[in-house]
Amino acid sequence: MHSTPRFLQGVFTFEGKGLDQPAPIAPALSYVVPDGVTTQAVYFRGGNAAADLVTVVLTRDGKPMRYFPIGAKGDVHVPLRVVEDLLSGTVIELWLGAPAGVSGSVVVDLGLVEI
Repeated sequence: MHSTPRFLQGVFTFEGKGLDQPAPIAPALSYVVPDGVTTQAVYFRGGNAAADLVTVVLTRDGKPMRYFPIGAKGDVHVPLRVVEDLLSGTVIELWLGAPAGVSGSVVVDLGLVEI
């Protein structure tokens, strides 16, 4: 079986609007599952350079799918091996929630595999 890895990754600055008000981090952190393909999330890694907790939210079609809290000046690695299939046309995005007024940088790396 042939598979193709895909990655949503980079270093991004943010300005918090509230932990309960996540917003898309950047257009580069959006992925649409191609027609005729099934995709699975394999892992999430993240780092937070801010002095406050932030939460990266993995969304599916605009609705929260998984939450990844990252402590102040901390990091996280979460294996997601074969948790669930993402079908053709599904839109995956990474959003960020941070306390209002908090600004900083976040490093994100979401590994996906197309099957």
